[in-house]
Amino acid sequence: MAMAVAQHRESSSGSSINKHLDAGKYVRYTAEQVEALERVYAECPKPSSLRRQQLIRECPILSNIEPKQIKVWFQNRRCREKQRKEASRLQTVNRKLTAMNKLLMEENDRLQKQVSQLVCENGYMRQQLHTVNASAATDASCDSVVTTPQHSLRDANNPAGLLSIAEETLAEFLSKATGTAVDWVQMPGMKPGPDSVGIFAISQSCSGVAARACGLVSLEPTKIAEILKDRPSWFRDCRNLEVFTMFPAGNGGTIELVYTQTYAPTTLAPARDFWTLRYTTTLENGSLVVCERSLSGSGAGPSAAAAAQFVRAEMLPSGYLIRPCEGGGSIIHIVDHMNLEAWSVPEVLRPLYESSKVIAQKMTIAALRYIRQIAQETSGEVVYGLGRQPAVLRTFSQRLSRGFNDAINGFNDDGWSIMNCDGAEDVIIAINSSKNLSSSSNPANALSFLGGVLCAKASMLLQNVPPAVLVRFLREHRSEWADFNVDAYSAASLKAGTYSYPGMRPTSLEVGTATNHAAGDAPSCQNSRSVLTIALQFPFDSNLQDNVAAMARQYVRSVIASVQRVAMAISPSGLSPTVGPKLSPGSPEALTLAHWICQSYSYHLGAELLRAESLGGDAVLKNLWQHQDAILCCSLKSLPVFIFANQAGLDMLETTLVALQDITLDKIFDESGRKALCSDFAKLMQQGFAYLPAGICMSTMGRNVSYEQAVAWKVLAADESTVHCLAFSFVNWSFV
Repeated sequence: MAMAVAQHRESSSGSSINKHLDAGKYVRYTAEQVEALERVYAECPKPSSLRRQQLIRECPILSNIEPKQIKVWFQNRRCREKQRKEASRLQTVNRKLTAMNKLLMEENDRLQKQVSQLVCENGYMRQQLHTVNASAATDASCDSVVTTPQHSLRDANNPAGLLSIAEETLAEFLSKATGTAVDWVQMPGMKPGPDSVGIFAISQSCSGVAARACGLVSLEPTKIAEILKDRPSWFRDCRNLEVFTMFPAGNGGTIELVYTQTYAPTTLAPARDFWTLRYTTTLENGSLVVCERSLSGSGAGPSAAAAAQFVRAEMLPSGYLIRPCEGGGSIIHIVDHMNLEAWSVPEVLRPLYESSKVIAQKMTIAALRYIRQIAQETSGEVVYGLGRQPAVLRTFSQRLSRGFNDAINGFNDDGWSIMNCDGAEDVIIAINSSKNLSSSSNPANALSFLGGVLCAKASMLLQNVPPAVLVRFLREHRSEWADFNVDAYSAASLKAGTYSYPGMRPTSLEVGTATNHAAGDAPSCQNSRSVLTIALQFPFDSNLQDNVAAMARQYVRSVIASVQRVAMAISPSGLSPTVGPKLSPGSPEALTLAHWICQSYSYHLGAELLRAESLGGDAVLKNLWQHQDAILCCSLKSLPVFIFANQAGLDMLETTLVALQDITLDKIFDESGRKALCSDFAKLMQQGFAYLPAGICMSTMGRNVSYEQAVAWKVLAADESTVHCLAFSFVNWSFV
């Protein structure tokens, strides 16, 4: 009986398996059937059951195929499409990695050659030191270490000599781009990696200032050359670029004589211009080269009247080497090498004209970033939401930047003239009568100013104030420095947003001795200086010119005084290097709060926040300030605000001690973080501490910050019965 039941079960199981195989058996589709299915797939890759049944009814050639088999066909088709896209993506990534690997290998070969050259020179100098004739040895060694020949300017009055100058420029540029003509060192803070923009380097010891960039761009060489030659489109300090002469070089290339004007960054220095030869050619290996250098003669180029407000600077052999990659894209080498004639500016501003890092940030890196941005927009890698158009945004930002630069420089050919300036005024007043602002898109709000535009501008030196921090504070706290009692006409001018053009630009100066921070050392801002340039424009009527000028001068002086107070308040110098930073108003003395934080941590968690040897005397505040985890304290109020943060906490929130008290606790956590804090808040208040899981918080600049764990505890006052505030420690935080 049991055997019969078993046989019956086996036979029924086999029949169900055969039935399942029949239902899902492989179907060979005809070309007409595949074409019909592909048409439906193009319209709807994932049709519903009703749509598949409708397809069978409407298409007679599919009548012999079951709906389940149609469903399987669409599943397989979606899978093939996904595999195709993934294979294409992997091929693109592989091409990029291959090109980047080639670039890194070339850079490694160049560095090895440079090391070998330095070793040979070092050995030669050691040998000369042991010779009897020290002076002769010194002369010989000095001659031997000149690795980069000093190129004198060439006279270009003879057109027959332009080609030889172009070929010489090409050879010198290539030796800088791929050779060892310049002693390149890695740009500080710009380490190369798979997600980096490129490889950046600056000159260590050469005449003038120089910077170099190498990167991979998904554009064709001719397109890249076209964009880079249009320097005003990506170089914000370029006022004008004019090609005076262009003729073929006879070898497939072109030679151009170019006149370029650049803006001055402050009111304390004149602008620069360049008279250069630009040579575009194609090498034997298919690489496209655009190289450029200055031509001789300070009076060469346009008329002397056009260049009267400029100092003629020298461009040493520079340019772009663009090599096509297999499968598309290009490897680009950018070299910028200049002599900006630093002697013509005040000594305090000379770091701006003698720093290779400034040239790298303003020109070299900006060029590569711009090219990569255009490439990403062209390929669709970057998707802009809310209808934003990147070209429109770029044009708008360029117009803002150009308007501010024009106001700062006040060129005569733009219609600007200085008003009653004896050279001793701290605020410069310039008049432009050619600007007419009577037209407006909204006639109801239009104001008619027949006199023109008045610009009040000034520059001020700031000590130990990071420019980025100052700009952020001025932007977020405008009412603290920009609101003053002015007369009715002035108020109308200031409040009419269409006709008021305020602008500020802080420029960092690399002044003083560079400081290398060893592990555990506190970051220092000593000897750091920056120049803040202010330009405010006001429309005026002709009969009120003197009144508006007096008001504008008074207003700019008031702004300068307020900015100076703000700069002193946000300066991170603090009390002293041994005591630490000042706390926000209303908090206890810094050292006392530091002791309370550490003692409460030990009391609640049974462990030490700092090492035992760091808890004595004033060292506790210094070590708490330098702690690697972000430690923040917030008040116990209905709306908790932060009252203290160590250096890591300020870095994580991207803020300052002054602005810290404007940040509430709920603003830094995301939704899940707020829920975790609310669920553990009762536990925190009851037992004195709580562990929060890993999560995401938000900096004041809108950047996401991840952390592995957060520890919260109550900070008790000296009597150990009064809760002064809550402390948070974010462990292993990093920007996402």
